[in-house]
Amino acid sequence: MRTPPARPRRGVGARRPRAAALTAATALLLGALAAAPAAQAAQGGHHGPGHHGHKAATLNDLAEQHGRYFGSAVDNPELSDTAYADLLGSEFGATTPGNGMKWDATEPQQGVFDYTKGDEIVAFAEAHHLKVRGHTLLWHNQLPNWLTSRTWTADQLRAVLKNHIHNVVTHYRGKVFAWDVANEIMNDDGSYRQNIFYTTIGPGYIADALRWAHEADPHVKLYLNDYNIDGIGAKSNAYYTLIQRLKAQGVPIDGLGFQGHLALQYGFPDEVQQNLQRFADLGVDVAFTELDIRMTLPSDPTKLAEQADWYGRITRACLAVRRCVGITLWGYSDRHSWIPSVFPGEGAALPWDEYLQPKPAYYAIREALQ
Repeated sequence: MRTPPARPRRGVGARRPRAAALTAATALLLGALAAAPAAQAAQGGHHGPGHHGHKAATLNDLAEQHGRYFGSAVDNPELSDTAYADLLGSEFGATTPGNGMKWDATEPQQGVFDYTKGDEIVAFAEAHHLKVRGHTLLWHNQLPNWLTSRTWTADQLRAVLKNHIHNVVTHYRGKVFAWDVANEIMNDDGSYRQNIFYTTIGPGYIADALRWAHEADPHVKLYLNDYNIDGIGAKSNAYYTLIQRLKAQGVPIDGLGFQGHLALQYGFPDEVQQNLQRFADLGVDVAFTELDIRMTLPSDPTKLAEQADWYGRITRACLAVRRCVGITLWGYSDRHSWIPSVFPGEGAALPWDEYLQPKPAYYAIREALQ
């Protein structure tokens, strides 16, 4: 996601070196690496599934023992980073295209579809035996200019939306196991986001989008997806009410995606397991879809330990809820994280550092999965 959680967007700045953050973590990492040679072995020379043998189990191997998947998102430019792509293809069981399936990429001109970027990630996933989460059919950001620059009637926009969903879902039918159909459709206070679809069509666009996606692929799992819904509050309550209503109306809805863009300075969402469970009790799957846990830089051993604790707690919360089907990191390494460019002065959000070395968070996830 490119929308920052928990606070308004600030200017997108250039990436800055995070040497200070690394220095603080180095001593801690050396000790952790020395203490976990088997896990360290899993980081190198393991190119693709089926070669586990004497290698340590990957995070996805461990998750699969619980009937879950463990995935990481990827954006197209990152596939040319060979070391990064190799680890993505060997450690994880699922991936999500960061931007390649969004509307501006897939329908850059009205009725003209371009699947180059999405297809590239699907091909990578197929070559490495990764499942793919489709992301996303409908969002208020990254819409093409032809869609946002003119005024539509409700009927016109419904036709545009239906055509877009039918085309994209049909193209990827059988190639993705789930779709984020409608992304970030609520405000933090639980009101509907005033996006172009809501203001033109009304709240019925959500049920329409789900129905159209189901028409195009009756077997794919259909999700709503948002940030700041990890704990119980106005925004997650709004989704609870919406999903209840959709289910009562017979609208196809299979899951709720919890993005999980957390930040140490805002505190841990203590009711996360209870919250996951109440949605599962409505009869839908739940998943962490974009997990990262950022901190104010520089990082230090104390912050890295707290971050590790949070990753472990999120993992255990998912394992404790039968219908929590999996966890996807929003990129797995600080090397390609979106955080520093959107939240200046924050970062170090992922379980691997920019040198693709595992951090304490990685070992905390392993421990939770074991």
